[in-house]
Amino acid sequence: MTLRSVLARGVAMAAASGALVGLFSSAPAAATPRGGEDDGRYQGVVTAASGLWLHDRPDRSSNRIGFARHGEILSISCTVYGDNVNGNPLWYLLADGSWAWASARYIDNIGPAPRWC
Repeated sequence: MTLRSVLARGVAMAAASGALVGLFSSAPAAATPRGGEDDGRYQGVVTAASGLWLHDRPDRSSNRIGFARHGEILSISCTVYGDNVNGNPLWYLLADGSWAWASARYIDNIGPAPRWC
């Protein structure tokens, strides 16, 4: 194989890759639970007087990975069913990059309720 054919092949592959990237980047973004432009458009305020533990899964027995203070405003990505906390089975996936889960029982929505994951 000559140097010219190797270079031509490389240029052709780069052009094809660029066309694919352009195709996907021009498509409208789909609403997804992890990533995307919808993340963070929902907000809530922590109502628990002593604050709220944040978990790595939507259940109370999962690992605690963070803490939110009373009155703190949280950005929320979406809602799922999880562990029932004092009569409320809903949990919110936070949109702050931590991917932590918080019980909706102790969060009051600011604006519309978060969409389902």
